[in-house]
Amino acid sequence: MGDKANTHTGAAGRAPAADHPASVRNVVLVGHSGAGKTTLVEALALTAGAVNRAGRVEDGGTVSDYDEIEHRQQRSVQLSLVPVDWDGVKINVLDTPGYADFVGELRAGLRAADAALFVVSASDGVDGSTRMVWEECAAVGMPRAIVITHLETARADFEEMTRICAQVFGRDDPDAVLPLYLPLRDGPGPDGHAPVTGLIGLLTRQLFDYSSGERKESEPGPDQLPLIEEARNRLIEGIIAESEDETLMDRYLGGADIDLDTLVQDLERAVARGSFFPVLAAAPAAEGARKGLGTVELLELIRRGFPTPLERDGLTVSTPDGKQRDLTLCDPDGPLVAEVVKTSSDPYVGRVSLVRVFSGTLRPDETVHVSGHGLTDRGHEDHDVDERVGALSAPFGKQQRPLTHCVAGDLACVAKLSRAETGDTLSATDDPLLMAPWEMPDPLLPIAIRAHSKPDEDKLSQGLARLVAEDPTMRLEQNQDTHQVVLWCLGEAHADVALERLRTRYGVQVDVVPYRVSLRETFAGRSAGRGRHVKQSGGHGQYAICAIEVEPLPGGSGIEFVDKVVGGAVPRQFIPSVEKGVRAQAARGVAAGYPLVDVRVTLLDGKAHSVDSSDAAFQTAGALALREAAGDATIHLLEPVAEVTVLVGDDYVGAVMSDLSGRRGRVVGTEQTSGGRTLIRAEVPEIEIGRYLVDLRSLSHGTARFSRSYARHEPMPPQLAAKVREQAQDAP
Repeated sequence: MGDKANTHTGAAGRAPAADHPASVRNVVLVGHSGAGKTTLVEALALTAGAVNRAGRVEDGGTVSDYDEIEHRQQRSVQLSLVPVDWDGVKINVLDTPGYADFVGELRAGLRAADAALFVVSASDGVDGSTRMVWEECAAVGMPRAIVITHLETARADFEEMTRICAQVFGRDDPDAVLPLYLPLRDGPGPDGHAPVTGLIGLLTRQLFDYSSGERKESEPGPDQLPLIEEARNRLIEGIIAESEDETLMDRYLGGADIDLDTLVQDLERAVARGSFFPVLAAAPAAEGARKGLGTVELLELIRRGFPTPLERDGLTVSTPDGKQRDLTLCDPDGPLVAEVVKTSSDPYVGRVSLVRVFSGTLRPDETVHVSGHGLTDRGHEDHDVDERVGALSAPFGKQQRPLTHCVAGDLACVAKLSRAETGDTLSATDDPLLMAPWEMPDPLLPIAIRAHSKPDEDKLSQGLARLVAEDPTMRLEQNQDTHQVVLWCLGEAHADVALERLRTRYGVQVDVVPYRVSLRETFAGRSAGRGRHVKQSGGHGQYAICAIEVEPLPGGSGIEFVDKVVGGAVPRQFIPSVEKGVRAQAARGVAAGYPLVDVRVTLLDGKAHSVDSSDAAFQTAGALALREAAGDATIHLLEPVAEVTVLVGDDYVGAVMSDLSGRRGRVVGTEQTSGGRTLIRAEVPEIEIGRYLVDLRSLSHGTARFSRSYARHEPMPPQLAAKVREQAQDAP
């Protein structure tokens, strides 16, 4: 950050190791899809010497070779780790997908990192989802910096994009979002657009020319100095405003010349504590070049300005009996506490867990305790088991480079943890501990699937279990009412990747079928029915007759059975049989095949035979009586209604409310929230919001969020109910 030409110790193909938390930096890259995060990671790896000039590691693959799906879809779909070494500091660069469907991978990156780089395209700007992630980082005080990419495009304007970033990210204090460097352009190119060939360091007034593929330092010409003075003065004022030395501003305003070392130290401290957010520019290296524009400056910012794991707040964990323990964070000699931030499957080594060690030191071949994570509602069972750690490694493209250990603050891949899932805690077997679970977005898009063939059906259960173990943002539902297997996903792209992984990784082919909502049936009024089951075919026959009355009950009452038989018309031992038959028929439905609810069934009379009556006969008679009563009554179909809350920018409130109305929704309230957004509360039939996640994204340009929860069942409009009944009759 002091604009010095630094040496580095990275070597192509060698995995850097860390022996102390002070020599580790964990940084996550955040930005929308297409902003250039993965390209930036490769440029940093090239500059640090982790890859060769062709951007390839020793095995011939690139540093970003992770998943065949990513190559086919031409976008990142999962969190990836690229460790590089810069001046003796191990920098763990966590590249996250920019697409909203993979926000779970972003959450994992934020959990594992101590600082964030927000990557913003000079041609595309800042999208709503990036803005929301910035606010999340601000809420926890995570240090942040901004990198502007795509400066080579014709529409690129670094100064204008810096102004936009200050407006969007620095809403409370625009002077805390300022550039450290200005682009240096070299005359207009063939398209009339002046290409960026270097940077001007505002603090040192030095030029850094990257046009040759190397970083060359020089003094600015007299005609260039006036261009940087205004930006330099504003930067100095911004740094001094964040200084812990309260006399510095008075000295500066009094005309004193503040020395460079003081400014750099104050800048580094302000960045590390998350109160100043520098803006930098970066571009990939030209073909054959060794350094990409701005990559040295960015690596220096990470090394000198971003916090070490030692500067993270203290760690609060709990024992198996729920008692809290406060640990000294990042003590390599302390109790082992590590967390699985990502789980994936490798065709050769099996399950691989990406682990962040928060306390202690993790070593290969030791036995650790694995504690569950509280996501049972998503198909992840809680567990407390001991497992033996396999090999430790650092990922590099498709390779895993062996590590001898992983100290507190560092990240590593762990092989052969067969029971550990994303979000689990690893600790010592004699001192088991559990970290608090991290917040995961709710999957709100249902995808109903079924096995394509009998061989697929045999493998489906295991394949789904392994798929869900890797992805805590996915929820697996075995719907008992509709008998469907449902994958709840974060969007269509998330679902596509899940189904492709089932097919390619686990060898399970599935078909997507229409998702069915769990409807209910109920009686609209009183009705009576008589069930007669009489058969005689030699030997013991079957004889049972019963008369019932059915009446509706308030919502949520379930099925109530009342015995009002007098005179022993139905022997006492067969009354439970009638109830069993009634309840079995109610579960199967009486009109469209959906469970019957909220009725009282009263047994009034019946007949029995001393020889031919039996439990089975009266069960059948009870079911027949309920069906007859339904045949003479009006049956209402009940649909589930959800309580929906939508958080949306004020610009889109009208469109969202109109859309909810078109879904038969009832808006029950609105309230203003911070940041120019409105919270809309509504009640909407669940049958209308199966794809609401996708449609809301389109309506709000990806800036709105919504949540849903079950409220109640209520009668479906007659015309829709008639259509459902027709579909039930036409079903095979």
